[in-house]
Amino acid sequence: MPETTTPSVLFVCVHNAGRSQMAAAFLTHLAGDRVLVRSAGSAPADTVNPAVVEALAEVGIDISAEVPKVLTVDAVQASDVVITMGCGDTCPVFPGKRYLDWQLADPAGQGVDAVRPIRDEIVERIRSLISEILPAE
Repeated sequence: MPETTTPSVLFVCVHNAGRSQMAAAFLTHLAGDRVLVRSAGSAPADTVNPAVVEALAEVGIDISAEVPKVLTVDAVQASDVVITMGCGDTCPVFPGKRYLDWQLADPAGQGVDAVRPIRDEIVERIRSLISEILPAE
């Protein structure tokens, strides 16, 4: 039976300014339109962390136009996989969703040198996630 639905993934961190933005950018970059990607924060910042923007630009991904978004119940309900990154109890939980919690260092207030290893860990996790949620082509 052919797969007809596009899997959807929501990345959540507190400020939606660093980890979740990087994860969403990498999943979009690597999976294209094969996955519906969202990111949000339980207490979104005003802007994306400039060191995160710089770290992604170094690998050819431009997120300079991204804006942190507030986490909504609708976004969680519309997602197949919800990946939390340090938002703790503020992440809403619904039955029937797949939840993953990625323990990653918080890039807030860090320079690009501190962001690079976080970026590199996220891209490895994204590659693994893609192999789990997408059928092999």
